[in-house]
This record gives sequence, structure tokens and C-alpha cells, in this order.
Amino acid sequence: MRMFNGKTSGHIEQHRNYMMQALKLAEQAYRQKEVPVGAIVVHQGRIVGKGFNQVEMLKDPTAHAEMLAISAACATLQNKYLTGCTLYVTLEPCPMCAGAIVWSKIDRLVFGALDEKAGACGSVFNIVNNNNLNHQVEVIQGVLDIDSEFLLKQFFSERR
Repeated sequence: MRMFNGKTSGHIEQHRNYMMQALKLAEQAYRQKEVPVGAIVVHQGRIVGKGFNQVEMLKDPTAHAEMLAISAACATLQNKYLTGCTLYVTLEPCPMCAGAIVWSKIDRLVFGALDEKAGACGSVFNIVNNNNLNHQVEVIQGVLDIDSEFLLKQFFSERR
């Protein structure tokens, strides 16, 4: 896993731009009283899937931003595998979403804030780089993490 410190990748601005778009989706979730997480899937410079948390609205515990973005990308690309794709998500994926990332064979995951309670991409678990699985994912963490953390903290402080 690579930390994003402004010098980790030659694609710094590209990562920041896509993460800004994921943050806009997280803000949409926030406005709908959902946990503010947004995700996009990019293939060859084009957004092929988008999602934001819709667990409450759909009454579906699997309606996480990542799951919805992956499903949309598979539909757009007409393929169950997302080889050549990058997933941008504002919060470190949970075990369910990390499993979907592995099974869909996404090449790269870029995320903002760590999830120290349920993160499955390096903090609590590391499903996306488990050598027992048939696919490992390049992970870049910390892209716009302060913005992502702020939105999450604001959301949860309003609900307490």
C-alpha cells in the first residue's frame, strides 16, 4: 500500500480530480442522510461507474458506494471483470466491498480516509492484497483524506 503524500505517483492531479468527483457523490449521500461515501470507477480515462451509499434509501445493507459503482461499471463495460480499471472511493472499503474489488479484478484502488473500525484494505484487514486470493490490487491511500474525514465526522456528529 502506498501513502499519498504528493510524491507517490506520477498521476497526482489525476487522482485528486477523480477523488473530487467521488467526494461530490459522498456529499449527495450526505444530503440524503446516508453515510457520506462516494465512489467512481475509471477505465481508460473515462468514468464508467458511479455510486454513493444508499443503504437507508434502498433498505439494502449491500448498497455501499463501491458496490453500486462496480455494478454500474460492469454494466457499462459489459464485463464481470474490471481489468484496467481504477476505483476511487472516499473511505477505505469494508470487507464486503474489498471482496467485490478482488472478484471484479480491479487493478487499482485509490481511497481517502482510513476506516479504523472496519477497513479491509490495510487498516483492520487487508483483503485486497491477500496472497491466498487469485487477485491483488494496487492500493493508494490518503488522497483528499482530510476532506473525506471532515464530511464523515460532520455527518456522525449531527447524528449523536
